[in-house]
Amino acid sequence: MDLNDIGIIAKKAAFDMLKISTVQKNEVLKLSAEALIKNIDFILEENKKDLDTAKANRISNVMAERLTLTKQRVLDMADGLLQLVKLDDPIGEVIDMKTLPNGLRVGRKRVPMGVIGMIYEARPNVTSDAFGLCFKAGSAVILRGGKEAINSNKAIIKTFKNAFKGIINPDVVQLIEDTSRESSIAMMRMKDYIDVLIPRGGAGLIKAVVENSLVPVIETGVGNCHTFVDETAIIPDAVKIIVNAKTQRPSVCNACETLLVHKNIANNYLPLAIKALREKNVVIRGDENVLRIIPDAVLATEEDWRTEYHDYILAVKIVTDIDEAVSHIQKYSTGHSEAIVTQNYTNAEKFITEVDSAAVYVNASTRFTDGNEFGFGAEIGISTQKLHARGPMGLKAITTTKYIIYGNGQIRQ
Repeated sequence: MDLNDIGIIAKKAAFDMLKISTVQKNEVLKLSAEALIKNIDFILEENKKDLDTAKANRISNVMAERLTLTKQRVLDMADGLLQLVKLDDPIGEVIDMKTLPNGLRVGRKRVPMGVIGMIYEARPNVTSDAFGLCFKAGSAVILRGGKEAINSNKAIIKTFKNAFKGIINPDVVQLIEDTSRESSIAMMRMKDYIDVLIPRGGAGLIKAVVENSLVPVIETGVGNCHTFVDETAIIPDAVKIIVNAKTQRPSVCNACETLLVHKNIANNYLPLAIKALREKNVVIRGDENVLRIIPDAVLATEEDWRTEYHDYILAVKIVTDIDEAVSHIQKYSTGHSEAIVTQNYTNAEKFITEVDSAAVYVNASTRFTDGNEFGFGAEIGISTQKLHARGPMGLKAITTTKYIIYGNGQIRQ
């Protein structure tokens, strides 16, 4: 289908969404979850086609991990939709209502964005998550996934549309099946139809969308995340935290990429931490001071401090104090998630104040930067910008507001 036609019918579907009640939304989400479970075999068969093609093209292990669907992952996708049913519907909420001296009652009402566009890479679970979140938030959604997952994405969308056929306008979710670069660029030009565009993927994709889109963009996800182990850190806790932050799932944006260690704790901490990391097959790239303690580490380059590896690789640097750690983070961070491990309250507060990222942790793993983990349900992405949303973006973050004014005959003098 021509992209303009997709835009036209998405706009129509967005207007139709304004008439759908919370009860109807929840019923559709339940039906969609049930359909995923009933069609697991079909979805996994289509996913296998994508995996076979990807392996033939020698896709990396990290990308293959993102692309792979299992029975459990499909069940998790279904559970994600059911979790949305339990969340309050943000649409229709009235906030800041007040009465002016002239008698006018002025407030704001939470309303849908309208049409949300998503450009993303080889993660078919995003197809389900994006539909569910946008739908609960009252918007139509146009999805454009990567070529690596095209069969999986088509299967998931087909499953959804069959589930709610005849109940709501099926055009509330659409998949752009043309995965060429040209279709991606054309989508970025659909300012007459798409109200906001959300890219999810690697730094290259996000940079391309931010720099080329005529549609307003919410920048998400690039995560060059840091953990600083201060001299007062409890060593076993600091080992546990960095192993989790790096290895629990290295392919995601909240995984730690750089470890900074205070010089006064380095000799005691690094041998234990590196041993635990290597047991998880992590490759260490350290500065010259690190190599004096861990001689068989790889010497880090300037590029290592800038890199989001998405892999079992960790850059390690020894710093003289918290000021050097903060300066390093300020220079190289992408504004996603950073952590300090310390027992010094002053240093903890200094770190929170001076590190300008969407999520800043004290004595915890960066892997918690997630809408579900933060307690407000699923997320559409993790914003690393400051307008209009920052950090994990749940339902409210993909809505907007409009002013509503009630009068009784007032005119402006």
